[in-house]
Amino acid sequence: MSQYHIAQVNIGRIRAELSDPIMSGFVERLDEINALADASPGFVWRLQTGEGNATYLRPFQDERTLLNMSVWESVENLRHFVYQTVHVELVRQRYAWFEKFAGAYSALWWVPAGHIPGIDEAKRRIAHLDANGPSQFAFTFSAIFHPDEEFQRGIDWSSFRPCTAN
Repeated sequence: MSQYHIAQVNIGRIRAELSDPIMSGFVERLDEINALADASPGFVWRLQTGEGNATYLRPFQDERTLLNMSVWESVENLRHFVYQTVHVELVRQRYAWFEKFAGAYSALWWVPAGHIPGIDEAKRRIAHLDANGPSQFAFTFSAIFHPDEEFQRGIDWSSFRPCTAN
């Protein structure tokens, strides 16, 4: 087993409140997709509240911007879940529920096995990717950086606020 896991964050601005009928196709599939993630090979952890998902967290000033975050054993496990399971149906339909995002809306990064990233960390990673492009600090599926020991040792993990959600 690797000493590093892959963390991912994705954000999106919903077209309407979750209770609006326009969002029903997304909301109705949340439990199914989250259960699929939980049971998928290589799944480690996902951000969730007592409702079982992260859609009720509003970590941005814009109340319609949602954040989803998870940790996986490998990029391959995460990529399989995203693009080779029924999850891909939601990816294909995302513009029915989410506005087109101007900046970076997804980021990947390596974490030490056992580390649970917080929302603060995820927001900093995606902002860094948006401002600087792919790097060891944050990257994408199309520009993967493999873990660099020296870079990882140089990260002050205590500078990130711990995750307060489940």
